[in-house]
Amino acid sequence: MPKAKSKSKKTVLFDRVAFIGIGLIGASMALAMRRAGLVRTVVACARRPKTRKAALDLGIANEVTKDYAKAVAGADLVVIATPVSTNGAIAKAIAAHLKPGAIVTDVGSVKQAVIDAVAPHIPKGVHFVPGHPIAGTEHSGPESGFAELFDNRWTILTPLPRTSPKAVAKVADMWRKMGAKVDTMKPDHHDMVLAITSHLPHLCAYTVVGTATDLAGDLQQEVIKYSASGFRDFTRVAASDPVMWRDIFLSNRDAVLDILQRFTEDLAGMQKHIRRGDGEALEKMFTRTRAIRRGIIEAKQA
Repeated sequence: MPKAKSKSKKTVLFDRVAFIGIGLIGASMALAMRRAGLVRTVVACARRPKTRKAALDLGIANEVTKDYAKAVAGADLVVIATPVSTNGAIAKAIAAHLKPGAIVTDVGSVKQAVIDAVAPHIPKGVHFVPGHPIAGTEHSGPESGFAELFDNRWTILTPLPRTSPKAVAKVADMWRKMGAKVDTMKPDHHDMVLAITSHLPHLCAYTVVGTATDLAGDLQQEVIKYSASGFRDFTRVAASDPVMWRDIFLSNRDAVLDILQRFTEDLAGMQKHIRRGDGEALEKMFTRTRAIRRGIIEAKQA
């Protein structure tokens, strides 16, 4: 009687996966892939020796290197998980070393700018499937990674019209087996949606915490000492990677500025209600916004 195939052989999607960047998202992806038995060999590419050592010591990667070409050689899947401003240069550097049939994906919070920077460098016979897992914490580095990060969270794919449907389906299958829910969008639509759901809240958090840092010393200390949950939440969001968020705001500036203009107008309206003592208008607004929170809870995204 022939031996039954092991579960790992049934579920392996990629023999070799290369991560260019192994911070929170890259490390969590590698760990989630290992948990689901989706990969045999993980290669982590990082500039800092400390980062490479952590990737090995924590069991995130089987191999580490600082050389792009060495990292992607023979890889079935290449994940670009670095700040979006670096994605174009990375794509150019790895292009000649990608094996035919390989899939390249990314995890950037901005999609159109990444596509514009990366797609021109992807050689014929290699498939580019842009992606964005909507998950994260304020922490960074491989030590922050954990396999459960994507469980029941959305990952959005924004494939190009010419992208192989089989490659898109394979990346979608990977994300689902890693615990995520998957949707597809056009890149510009994704960027507008994320401008309101992610980018504007981060901008507000950075601004509010920035206002606190400009207060007089004694008042600033009291703000820290007596922080309520609202301000604590702002500080958590504002503790996110400054380089990553600098790149996001600059790369998605048109959508962010559009949403920021709408927010500024709405904020001016709230200011008017408060100045006029219009409690009815304030209560009406607060009642409307509570419904959004209930919707998020019902969607199990809280």
